[in-house]
Order: sequence, then C-alpha cells, then structure tokens
Amino acid sequence: MTNTVDSTYLLSNYQNQAKQTGNSTLGKDDFLKILMTQLQNQDPLNPMQDKDFVAQMATFSSLEQMTNLNSSMDKFIKSVEQNQFMQASSMIGKTVTYSDDQNNENTAVVKSVLFKDGSTSFQLDDAQRTTITSGQITKIE
Repeated sequence: MTNTVDSTYLLSNYQNQAKQTGNSTLGKDDFLKILMTQLQNQDPLNPMQDKDFVAQMATFSSLEQMTNLNSSMDKFIKSVEQNQFMQASSMIGKTVTYSDDQNNENTAVVKSVLFKDGSTSFQLDDAQRTTITSGQITKIE
C-alpha cells in the first residue's frame, strides 16, 4: 500500500489563494451609512456646518444620479443589441458576397445569425460552414 499526499493540501497551494472580504466599491447605501454615522458622532459644541452638509448631500445626489444613469445605459445597450440581432436575422436566406482573409470575393447564402460577446456574425451555407462578420460583406442580394 502506498501513501500519497493530495496536492490540494500542500502549503504552497494555500498561500496562493487570495482572500477577499466585502465589496471593493461603495454604493448609495454605504454613502448614507457613512453620512448617518458622521451626523451621530459629530461634536455637539462644534456641529457640522450647513455648507458641509449641503456639499455632502449634493455628492450623494450626484452619486445616485450616476448610478441611475448607469442602470439606464445598461438597459439601453441591451435593447440596441437585441435590435441589431433582430435586424441581422433578416439576412437569413439572402445571398451575400464577402471578402475572405486573402481578400478573395466569395458568394454564399446566409444560413444563420450568431450573436456572441456583443458582436453579430453570419454562418454561411457553404461546404466550409464559413462564419463572417458584417464588415466582410460587400454585396447583399
């Protein structure tokens, strides 16, 4: 009977693992918690000045607007991507002329449309099952 040591228990494997706690970004809730803590722990003999409080609230308002804008932008981008994909699907069954890697012009029928990582490509109904991008298409029939 041989004794073997599982490599997952080696010290070098444990030292390479990075431990993380919490989130590295601050959001609206974190900002409000900091502001509330600041207000609760301020010096009663020297309270926060009005202008400081207004400046912090303006910062919070800006943060909230940027967060909302980011969320709206993400929704808009997804909508545009879906629209592009739907428009590209109208190419199925069309005959296209395209330039290949050697700048030769070829003609084939579009068999299907692929959408991956934000870009649209077309799979052709030829012997090689060629996949091209819209930038390679020179003519649509």
